[in-house]
Amino acid sequence: MFPLSVCVLTFNSARLLQDVLLPLKEIADELIIVDSGSSDETLDICQQFGVTPVYRAYTTHGEQMNYAISLVSNQWVLCMDSDEIIDQKTVEEIKKIKNGTMPAPDMAFRISRHWFVLGKEVHNIYPVTSPDYPVRLFNRECVGFNNRPVDDAAEGYKKTTVIAGFVKHDTFFSIHEVFNKLNGYTTRLVKYKRVEPSLARGLFSAFGSFWKWYIFKNGWKDGKVGVVTGTYAVAYSFMKYLKAWYQNDDKKH
Repeated sequence: MFPLSVCVLTFNSARLLQDVLLPLKEIADELIIVDSGSSDETLDICQQFGVTPVYRAYTTHGEQMNYAISLVSNQWVLCMDSDEIIDQKTVEEIKKIKNGTMPAPDMAFRISRHWFVLGKEVHNIYPVTSPDYPVRLFNRECVGFNNRPVDDAAEGYKKTTVIAGFVKHDTFFSIHEVFNKLNGYTTRLVKYKRVEPSLARGLFSAFGSFWKWYIFKNGWKDGKVGVVTGTYAVAYSFMKYLKAWYQNDDKKH
């Protein structure tokens, strides 16, 4: 058996935090929580689980995760977000991994993550299809998160396998949150990554996103929620170019 550290990122995460932490406590030999300034009951809930969160101002998700990883005392780490709930099958499979032969350092494990938007499981949420299979369990001496402004991922492994089980990613619980995050993501994307300042490119990208994500990737099958996720894809595709165009034009004057 080898010890496992679990890292969780929080920010105003009280809505789901107890459901997230309960199964993680079954597998965590060490639980590290990095909070970016919660003002709800998040910190109180963490204390109920015997954890005092470490504060770090948010920059990017990848930097936040890498900071959390830097605080752990074990080689093997499971990294989760505060809206991801692992089921009992996943818990049992991770226990088996811990109780077996220690994997090679360049081996990593993926989770089967199913996305829920406004309480409904969806076929996609731009720019991923559901389920997706992110790497979340790995040896920190070989693997870490890249620093993309959005949609970062773990890298450095050579082999992966998928952990049996189901992870419920219960994101975007209200219309307000959908478009609040849309605004935050596109602003961060323009800030940290070069985006061509082109309205024409934005219109073309938005049109293509509607066909790709709502039509071809079956967003239409998700009913009213599919209309929301389709609108999100179109708006995301257009707004990043709009913001880049606006900022570029503003600099000229």
